[in-house]
Amino acid sequence: MQEIIIDGNSLSLEAVAQVAQQNTRIRLSEESIAKVKYCREYVEKVIANGDTVYGLTTGFGKFSSVCIAKENIEELQVNLIRSHAVSVGAPYSEEITRAIMLLRIAVLAKGHSGIRLETLQTLVQMLNLGVHPIIPMRGSVGASGDLSPLSHLALVLIGEGEAIYQGERLSGEEAMRRASIQPVVLQAKEGLALNNGTQVMAAIGVLSLIQGETLCKQADILAAMTIDGLQGTPNAMNPLIHNVRPHPGQIASAANIHNLLKNSNLRNSHRDCDNVQDAYSLRCTPQVHGAVRDALAYARGVLEIEINSATDNPLIFPEEEMVISGGNFHGEPLAIVLDTMAIALSELANISERRMEQILNPALSRGLPPFLAFRPGLDSGFMIIQLTAASLVSENKVLAHPASVDSIPTSANQEDHVSMGSVSAIKLLQIMENVSTVLAIELMIAAQALDIRAIESSAALETAKATLREFVPGLVEDRVMYPELNLSIGLIKQGAVLRSVEETGLKIN
Repeated sequence: MQEIIIDGNSLSLEAVAQVAQQNTRIRLSEESIAKVKYCREYVEKVIANGDTVYGLTTGFGKFSSVCIAKENIEELQVNLIRSHAVSVGAPYSEEITRAIMLLRIAVLAKGHSGIRLETLQTLVQMLNLGVHPIIPMRGSVGASGDLSPLSHLALVLIGEGEAIYQGERLSGEEAMRRASIQPVVLQAKEGLALNNGTQVMAAIGVLSLIQGETLCKQADILAAMTIDGLQGTPNAMNPLIHNVRPHPGQIASAANIHNLLKNSNLRNSHRDCDNVQDAYSLRCTPQVHGAVRDALAYARGVLEIEINSATDNPLIFPEEEMVISGGNFHGEPLAIVLDTMAIALSELANISERRMEQILNPALSRGLPPFLAFRPGLDSGFMIIQLTAASLVSENKVLAHPASVDSIPTSANQEDHVSMGSVSAIKLLQIMENVSTVLAIELMIAAQALDIRAIESSAALETAKATLREFVPGLVEDRVMYPELNLSIGLIKQGAVLRSVEETGLKIN
């Protein structure tokens, strides 16, 4: 069976998605095992010497000045996890939970956290055997990282809390028993090593980024379908235009749309019409989609660094014989990235809804029937489904307000600036859902427009339409559409439209 090797330094975003979505097994590298052991040996030495070190022999947060007796060190770590596990709300999906677990393992595998190897291996076992802790979504302020949700993860590791195992919600103790995994008895530094860091924010960022990149490619396909359905002109996609404003995302988007419209019989049927230029929502699609792509490229760079970084506190450097208390747990780099992604992806839906208006409004649609209804008046056609899109676009405008500009001091002002990155992450999840839905609506509307034109588009765009038509027939008269909308949403989320187009031999950049 395929395994992904975890060394703490070379994890890719795609590997995170693979483990999260396909249940791929993981294994610690021999190098990481050696580093974890070496770091733990130094922790034991520090404790034996009786040194005062934050998190090892002191309390936490505002209690960092309180020294803990040796006989209470293990109790300190358990109390840390129990007291911090106070998140609320619906739990994260198993997919996100698996990503969180993997990223926490990757951090610990770097060998700067002071955890015992057997504790880390137990967490690896949980991931490989499918013991997924229940992690409520709300309760983190993004510094010291995701303390509360990560504590819910750690609860199951010690045989407490709750988990999903083989589809059943169980106590942590029972889930571990059924998986034949022995719960851990925490020792010095281990509680803090398990709950201090940015892995909840990072996990959501990684999975959202990969989905967002797919949405960008599918948005180009849908835009091309809409342009052709409107008998638009592809002149604005000419590479001469984009090469003199060479933003990478813009160039890629324009090239995609240009290639998708190439050899369209529908395009050829109206070459001599009097349409010189299209509305901005069509003509400026590369500029808008491209800006989204470039924002995601920035986010990718930050996330690639973050998932291979040490983000807990204190960090242990055994070769230098130093334990340093710092702030790598602070979520600001991620909070800003998550807010950026939310703002950028909202624009995919925003311009998509405006393209719908061009098709559905008879004053703009170049001969298409009002709302694409064959019996206007008796039938409403796609009139109201556009309202759904408009509602979601408006909701995105509220959700896209950056959480990272807020901070509420916590822990008696010890933590006097926090990132609120987890709020950014949760908002991003809803925006991703809304954007997928809006694009699914455009897919249905654009396909209907191409049907009505009755002249074949390009092979790639006809294939995209056929992907929808396999599940959703064209609209001849009004019917209940929400089940079909849900099917269309599923196609967009699964990247089915993109795959079908690329199977024709056309690579979408």
